[in-house]
Amino acid sequence: MARITSAERKSATDLIETGASQARLVQGLSRGLSVLRAFGPGDVSLSNTEIAERTLLPKSTVSRLTQTLTGFGYLCYLPCAGRYALGPGIVALCHSLLASMPFRLAAKPVLQELANYSRLPVSLGTRDQLDILYIETAHRRGTRPARFDLGARMPIDTTSIGRAYLCALDADERKMVLQRLRRERSRADWPRIRQQLDEAFASVESRGFCCSFGDWRSDVYGVAAPVAASTGLAFAINCGGPPAHVSRDFLEGEMGPRLVAGAERIAVNLAAATARETS
Repeated sequence: MARITSAERKSATDLIETGASQARLVQGLSRGLSVLRAFGPGDVSLSNTEIAERTLLPKSTVSRLTQTLTGFGYLCYLPCAGRYALGPGIVALCHSLLASMPFRLAAKPVLQELANYSRLPVSLGTRDQLDILYIETAHRRGTRPARFDLGARMPIDTTSIGRAYLCALDADERKMVLQRLRRERSRADWPRIRQQLDEAFASVESRGFCCSFGDWRSDVYGVAAPVAASTGLAFAINCGGPPAHVSRDFLEGEMGPRLVAGAERIAVNLAAATARETS
């Protein structure tokens, strides 16, 4: 079988992500992954019925999948409750993934410096479907853990980090994500969402960063900047907090420009790390 090019691989991945009918799927694998994705933040355990409701799969199919995933260690069965929890196999995968992410290492010292200055958590995020996933977070020493930390998920369209991330994408991928957002969001909400996105894009174009002041949650103010890596990957960095603890003036006047400079340093660090690995 002839090898596919990187462009063809990217196109095929986009088809799968958008659920296009011409995408070539391994049905059993896709269903098994949908079971694992059914577990959200705060879900200690789920029953087969709850998993079936979340995945829209038949309960009989879910039962076979949970049994198989338990056998491979990706789920744990809790016999007293008759429920399933994520298993140690997931932890092993996550550890391997996080340990092998050079961009986390490239970003870590920059995030820490920004956290020390701002006294706010500062995070690096990338996209998972229509969410931003935090893959690294730095805290000023002595501060309490943040509500949104490593592994936290944020909507891509209403948060500053999501909007900044969209600016780091190439035009074709950004168009694809925006099309998905338009399909997923309600027709009543989309005009407002699109206007806010366009304002964020204009802000990044003129200032290098964008903000979200209560657009996602009324108790969250944030500012973010895109990180465009030479490897073709896209990320964004952000910081923020509740309006009682952080002002708009501080985020826009102080942290916005600092995040832009930090994003540039991360891109340089990542390019240097990539060059060392390939030399």
